[in-house]
Amino acid sequence: MELSPHVYDKSVRRRRAVLGLLVVSCLILLTAYFGESAGGGLRSIQRGFNEIISPIQEGASRALKPARDLVGWFGDTLDAKGDVETLRAERDALRQEVVANEAAARENTELRAQLEMTQALGLGDYGPKGARVINYDPSVWYSRIGIDKGSSDGIREGMPVIASGGLVGNVLEVTRGSAQVTLITDHTSGVPARTNKGRPKPVQGVVESSGAGNPNDLVMNYTPPRSTVRVKDRIVTSGTNSRRFESLYPPNLPIGQVTRIEDPGADSQEIHLRPYVDLRALEFVQVLTAVNGGEGE
Repeated sequence: MELSPHVYDKSVRRRRAVLGLLVVSCLILLTAYFGESAGGGLRSIQRGFNEIISPIQEGASRALKPARDLVGWFGDTLDAKGDVETLRAERDALRQEVVANEAAARENTELRAQLEMTQALGLGDYGPKGARVINYDPSVWYSRIGIDKGSSDGIREGMPVIASGGLVGNVLEVTRGSAQVTLITDHTSGVPARTNKGRPKPVQGVVESSGAGNPNDLVMNYTPPRSTVRVKDRIVTSGTNSRRFESLYPPNLPIGQVTRIEDPGADSQEIHLRPYVDLRALEFVQVLTAVNGGEGE
């Protein structure tokens, strides 16, 4: 049923009058409230109203507390998960940084040791060129290694290879960007050597593989009869040619230290020595590029 325009206008005017009256009443009450003393009637009414409402508010607050706690727990859990992910990322970054720093420190130590040995033995004239070991022979003897320098770097077959402790071997095969090195523990290797001290003169021989597959054991054979060698004597390259092997190495490169002697003083005596270089843990080596006609740099 539709209202006539006269009735509709009368209803709107009535609503506006009521709204205006409410606004005026609110203004009068606010003015009176702020203007009266603490013991006034309006303030007493407010206190009474608060006393009635407070228990209701407290009950509602208690009833809603589990819900608020649950919402808070979810929020804290999400925040904690984000913090954990951030901490994990920071941990991984720090771990990578520590590993990189440790690797750099290890490499610096090794390269410094190589430089010190090169200077101490006066090998600068032999054109030492640094290289990184990139692979090992898969056999249990680790008789060969691969390095990341080749013919484009001046590497040639037969060149001696050393590490910070002493002699490693010699270059066997060369490509443009890499080379294969035969270690002194290989069964084909033979190094003209001598004792570092003489009684009354150094004892000459040839250092070879012991044939037992032990990278920590070499044998010096072909020593003169009745020659005197003792445990802990140091063995170095002689730099001279023997009856069996042509020397590829300059003199006085450290090879190893005598550990035991079988049949001492006999023609067939075997002088066992432990290499100074751990041939199973090579990371950096140097190739002497100017030995016996090598081109050098």
